[in-house]
Amino acid sequence: MSSTDVQVTQEVKQPRVAVSLIDWLRRNLFSNWLNSIITLLLLWVIVSALVRLFDWALTEATWTPVVKNLRLFMVGRYPGEAIWRVQVALALVLALFGISGGIWGGITRKVTSGLVAATILLAILPLSMGTRLYFVGMAVLMALGFIAGLRFPRLLRWPAIALWIISPIVIVILIGGISGLLPSVDTSLWGGLMLTLMLAVVGIVASFPIGVLLALGRRSKLPVVKGFCVAYIETIRGVPLVTVLFMASIMLPLFLPAQIRIADVVRAMVALTLFSAAYLAENVRGGLQAVPNGQIEAARSLGLNVFQTTTLILLPQALRMVIPAIVGQFISLFKDTSLAVVVGLTELLGIAEVVIRQPDWLTVPGGVQREVLLFVALIYWVFSFSMARVSYQIERRLGVGTR
Repeated sequence: MSSTDVQVTQEVKQPRVAVSLIDWLRRNLFSNWLNSIITLLLLWVIVSALVRLFDWALTEATWTPVVKNLRLFMVGRYPGEAIWRVQVALALVLALFGISGGIWGGITRKVTSGLVAATILLAILPLSMGTRLYFVGMAVLMALGFIAGLRFPRLLRWPAIALWIISPIVIVILIGGISGLLPSVDTSLWGGLMLTLMLAVVGIVASFPIGVLLALGRRSKLPVVKGFCVAYIETIRGVPLVTVLFMASIMLPLFLPAQIRIADVVRAMVALTLFSAAYLAENVRGGLQAVPNGQIEAARSLGLNVFQTTTLILLPQALRMVIPAIVGQFISLFKDTSLAVVVGLTELLGIAEVVIRQPDWLTVPGGVQREVLLFVALIYWVFSFSMARVSYQIERRLGVGTR
């Protein structure tokens, strides 16, 4: 490296100057009299709202419906004698997170730390002793998996990858059952947070490759491929998700033979996947258009074919640019699973409506709608906020917006 390069590097990488809290507040919140008034006014509004909320939550709210129906919120009408299957499936996922955090570190390690903290927090809530012991066991299981992954990364790397690949099949077999091994549990009994997560995970995982293919197809030079992709994207984006769910639930059976019966849960998963893929395709297409043409010309000069140019040059840069939009779409999909209640699925919001209508709470003054819906909203917020934080960590790691 020449002396000029060293000088330029030193000029670019200036040391960060530590800023005290008082200086930061003065520069950002109290820089002039108008900003000071706005800051104080907003601070008063926020503090007043929080004080009133906590006062209501601790002294006035009735949380008994939430506590007594906690299992209903988590798994719906899933049979009590088979609840161990859900517990084993959850233990499998958490153990894989623990092992992966030890092997790969980085964002995976932070996610594992967050899960351990969440299970410990759940273990100290006023739940049954058996539930508390289960969450303590999950925290210990993740910790042991983390230590094993940290100590034996090379030995456990490929088994962990294989387990992540086959885990969806194992979870479906555990929860749904399989002939000759486990008694089957009808999908109409699936519900609560379990069903919400299953709808969201299937929709996210399945819609991503479909959306990428649609984005590439829309940029294709083949008229048939491009026309089909454009028609599909514009058609799906032109109708609300509720319409797609009703089509999958009501209209689809009319076009199938009478002997073919597709479960409502599967139809909802397909509807969510196809709907999300259309919006995801437009996000990816925006990223593809943002890649300079010089990248394509450079790839051609190196002798790369179309497939290599797309998979090695275009897609990595395009996906990196649109990470915020993609994760935003995934968060929206997770929340849109609440619309499955309109087609008869008792996911998390559907369970909330069932609890509100229980005869035991109809005589409570003022009802229990606020408590139940606040509890459900808190669950949605925790998962959405966690996805947003993971997205932020990925953006920082890849330097999105900085280089």
